[in-house]
Amino acid sequence: MRSRGFSLVELAVVLTIVTLLLSSLMYTLSAQMEQRNTEETRRRLEQARELILSFAIANGRLPCPARFTSTASNSAGMESFCTAAATSTTSTCVGTETTTVQTHGTCSNHWDGYVPGASIGALQTDGNGFAIDAWGNRIRYVVARINNNCSGTQVPPNSYTTMFTSKSYLQQYGISCQPNDLLVCKSGTGITTTDCGGATNQVMSTGLVAAVLFSTGKNFLSAQDAATATAAGRIDEAANLNADRIFVFHPPTPSSFANGEFDDQMTWLTIGELYGRLIGAGLLP
Repeated sequence: MRSRGFSLVELAVVLTIVTLLLSSLMYTLSAQMEQRNTEETRRRLEQARELILSFAIANGRLPCPARFTSTASNSAGMESFCTAAATSTTSTCVGTETTTVQTHGTCSNHWDGYVPGASIGALQTDGNGFAIDAWGNRIRYVVARINNNCSGTQVPPNSYTTMFTSKSYLQQYGISCQPNDLLVCKSGTGITTTDCGGATNQVMSTGLVAAVLFSTGKNFLSAQDAATATAAGRIDEAANLNADRIFVFHPPTPSSFANGEFDDQMTWLTIGELYGRLIGAGLLP
């Protein structure tokens, strides 16, 4: 009596079932890995935030962002200053940047810099000393450039006197000065280079945000500048890459949403937290 084997139809059914099971397993593993990367990036952002506050306590000021223009031109994860104090509300010092600490506090990249991992002691850095997220992207860091409402001083500073990255100016003018530039918005729709397009679109309002830290997320490699992100329909992500003082943050969205895919992660430091830490450390009255 001949033994009966499997028919081609039966083999096809079995292979289909196995393929579906493997696909489901791979999807589950991929989703778990992405969740771990997301959680790890959030942890690194919070760690960088605490290290920046620790730096402020140790140095009496916030650190300047690190600068990265190219592999041949960067600050190697160190703070990057202008050699001369800025004389306007915007600072630019292309070609004259320095990693030597400047008492005037004018940073070379106030609104377009990176976490200075080599300066603050970040644990996860790339080969150049820049703090990185779980996908290996450099974590962005921006710090307030313009001040406002400085009161109780005999000679109030100009709005372009660099305040929050200068120990001497913070000690001179006390704790009344507020930042007057950084804004976090709910959406990139209607924003300009200086505001959110209305109070209803603000997450954090003017005068509160001293610094912003953010990860550009997993999809950064496919759109690494504002123009490319805009062309890809990622309007909100483009707003975080255009080197101005306005930023966007909201829960992740897929590409089908009106402003496109968004997977940036963000945290910020308020001026109240900064002053509270410095007062608690006895560095400010």
